[in-house]
Amino acid sequence: MSGDLGADIVVRAAKTCLDRHSNLELILVGNEDELIGHVTRIVGDDARLKVKNATEVVGMSESPADALRKKKDSSMRIAIDLVKDGVAHAVVSAGNTGALMATAKFVLKMLPGIDRPAILAELPAIGGTVHMLDLGANIASSPEQLFQFAVMGSIVTSDIRRIERPRVALLNIGVEDTKGHGSVREAASLLSESSLNYVGFIEGNEIFSGKADVVVTDGFTGNVALKTMEGTVGLASHYLRRAFTRNVFAKLQALIARPVLRSLAIEMDSRNYNGASLVGLNGIVIKSHGSADSHAFQHAIETALVEVRNQVPQKIGIMLQREAA
Repeated sequence: MSGDLGADIVVRAAKTCLDRHSNLELILVGNEDELIGHVTRIVGDDARLKVKNATEVVGMSESPADALRKKKDSSMRIAIDLVKDGVAHAVVSAGNTGALMATAKFVLKMLPGIDRPAILAELPAIGGTVHMLDLGANIASSPEQLFQFAVMGSIVTSDIRRIERPRVALLNIGVEDTKGHGSVREAASLLSESSLNYVGFIEGNEIFSGKADVVVTDGFTGNVALKTMEGTVGLASHYLRRAFTRNVFAKLQALIARPVLRSLAIEMDSRNYNGASLVGLNGIVIKSHGSADSHAFQHAIETALVEVRNQVPQKIGIMLQREAA
């Protein structure tokens, strides 16, 4: 209920997913009157789509602690409770990230062997995509926690990209063994002794190079890197538009280049990468961008589907037990 574009886009995304997957059932959680109005207009009569009423909404500016204590009948809390109770297999939300993380951790608890959850997202890269975590759930992380992030990232990447042994790298300020702070160097030692396909340190300019399938870092560094990437894309788009509208000749060149530019826009469309996984929880929780439109929110639902089918939390638990043995 608290996405930037309202409930309408969620219902449209739900219809698209129902059309694509005949064995899918969806529960829309929120203001019943509002949701039923959208469903009647967009979806019509489909028994696979149900509405669950919620009397409260967690606002984007509310503190996670207040949302957890005071909003027990919010759409976010009820949706997470449905996963805990086994009514739903996964939850997808475009709401307040901090509140979603805090509520999911409180209700679903952590997987055995996982200290903290992490935010994992799929990003475009040369030759495919790269999964990166943590992107903001934890300001600082111990070597053991970075190792746990690597395990979780490897499993999710293996399932989504169908790679048997994803290449795992640690984000660092250099590729030499002596570079970086103690936590990163100790995490490297743990990864080197594990069964994961650890390929060493990677620098920020190599995140999209295709050298790694999984890039592991702490939440502070990961969030700064992610926001820098988003800003860089915006800057490049600004200069490109300015270059192609500078004069009449530039506009003619833009017309000639339009097919290439359109193809590039589709390939780099951030909506195709929407849906970050809150990994480490004893349940599947997917965070959609707050400004997601129906196409982007559909991708978040599809991400949840992949994790449900591949039983990602169970696989994470099994691998952690194997590494600890």
